[in-house]
Amino acid sequence: MATSFTGADWAVLGGYVCLLAVAGWLTTRRGLTSEGYFLAGHHAPTWLVAISVLSTVQSAATFLGVPDNSYRGDYTYLGGVLASLLAAWIVANVLIPRFYALKVTTVYELLESRFDATARRAAAAMYLVGRIFASGARLYLAAIAVSMILFLNVEPQNIAFAAFVLLVFGLVFTFMGGLNSVIWSDLVQVVLYVGAALLVAWHLWSGLDMTAGEAITALGPKLNVVNPTLDLSAPWGLFAVLTGVMLLNLASSGLDQDITQRLLACEDARKGARSLYASVAMSLPVILLFLIIGSLLHLHYNAGAGGTFRGEKVTVFMYYILSEIPPGLRGLVTVGVIAAAAINSGLISMSAVLVNDLYRPFAGAKSEAHFVRMGRIASLVLGLALFAMAILSYYWQRYADAALLDFVLGVMAFAYSGLIGVYGVALFSKRGNSASVIAAFITGFLTVLAFQPYVIDSLGLPLAMKGVAFPWQLVLGSAVAALVCLAGRPVRTA
Repeated sequence: MATSFTGADWAVLGGYVCLLAVAGWLTTRRGLTSEGYFLAGHHAPTWLVAISVLSTVQSAATFLGVPDNSYRGDYTYLGGVLASLLAAWIVANVLIPRFYALKVTTVYELLESRFDATARRAAAAMYLVGRIFASGARLYLAAIAVSMILFLNVEPQNIAFAAFVLLVFGLVFTFMGGLNSVIWSDLVQVVLYVGAALLVAWHLWSGLDMTAGEAITALGPKLNVVNPTLDLSAPWGLFAVLTGVMLLNLASSGLDQDITQRLLACEDARKGARSLYASVAMSLPVILLFLIIGSLLHLHYNAGAGGTFRGEKVTVFMYYILSEIPPGLRGLVTVGVIAAAAINSGLISMSAVLVNDLYRPFAGAKSEAHFVRMGRIASLVLGLALFAMAILSYYWQRYADAALLDFVLGVMAFAYSGLIGVYGVALFSKRGNSASVIAAFITGFLTVLAFQPYVIDSLGLPLAMKGVAFPWQLVLGSAVAALVCLAGRPVRTA
């Protein structure tokens, strides 16, 4: 297959593989217990957990999609940081103390103490479905980038090849040392993709013949941070940010095992909360960096960059990577995309849920080594599910014709709507039971599903539903799920 890579690019990529191999070997522990494999023995440093959370939140959609936001629009995406801060305050004061008090391995154990084991297993299953959707979509977006950079097209076979290679990267770390290896590899990934973004920004700026003041004047209203619109089609309007985007972050950092698992790896609740706040603080300059890249691209192309490359529809950042980035730097940017797309965090969290919430209760008395082994087997099975979802996303995103960033975030709403509704009822009321919990998960999922273009077209639903942005879909789905869960009679306690 023809490739655009030069020897310098392959050398950079080879160096990245070696760096990851060394990092994985240094952080692999022998004789792991299940707690050590899934929660790093509760000895993960606060600063490292914060960086790991940052790495988990960011993705290839951030790397490629955020510059497109500022290139074609403005800086309203920064409102997501405000939403993250509000969500972090709720998670730190309401959820994290409860999780540590119950000494949970997964966040869904809380529902067992509030309802019963059936509710816990239902939440675990809902999480797995949602995480396969979300991580599979992220894997797909990264595969697009890798396929375009390597093969200059997004033919299905090249997407599949790129997705498989990225999957292997994620599986290696999950197999070697569990969460401990994952969080240390996250540190390497953050350094690499932020470093790549900084070099690209410098390369862009050095090619512009203007001062910082002239650049700011030229951008003008494109630097706006707040959009007070009530338009349901605007995903980053102020009201959408304070409602749907805030709920998205609340679910992501407090109800999604992918991130919460890291917060539970700290020594106590106070350090877990501190690491969450630190990750939000660190996300601000990272997001700003990618928005600045979009602004520099706007000035570089004078808003005239094509939306296609060799007939393929690409983001403006991808267009720049393919058209102008010199050899060597192209390899580093590819490494940055791969680093941002790392799926090892999703694999270790999903395997923790599958083993501890769905398998352990029926396994009987087994050794710790057995559960570690099952965790590794679960990672392999779940990895294949992510690969299948990445292939499905190829056709889904093309049919929906959604922006990369909105597509990934919108996919997350499928599971989050039910989780938000159920946990809201569990924490702030005495109503509900396992039957209403299951019904709430199903109705929340179906509510979001009803807004998907294929479903709208197939069922003849109002076309206006296609214009409802993902934050409002999440708000509606969460409200429906909460009402359904509230309809259940309270659980009787002895």
